[in-house]
Amino acid sequence: MYKIFMLVALPALAIGWIAYALWERKMREEEKKQPKQESQRLTKTKSEVSDWAKKMAAYQPPKRKKTYSDEESEDQQQDNPNKSE
Repeated sequence: MYKIFMLVALPALAIGWIAYALWERKMREEEKKQPKQESQRLTKTKSEVSDWAKKMAAYQPPKRKKTYSDEESEDQQQDNPNKSE
């Protein structure tokens, strides 16, 4: 009885594993053909980076306020243009 069971079960098991391996291979090939879907998190991050880049492109640095010492050094340079500091 054991011999008959093993003669039937082992080939059936082998055929099952071969069929499963072929099916898995087919599914992997189909997944490769499909475009990858972006997750919501990735889409959100991309939009945030894009918004930040646009904001930085439009950024204008604040004008530096002249202080009293800056005005003095400019006056000295105008009086003595050949003299370097």
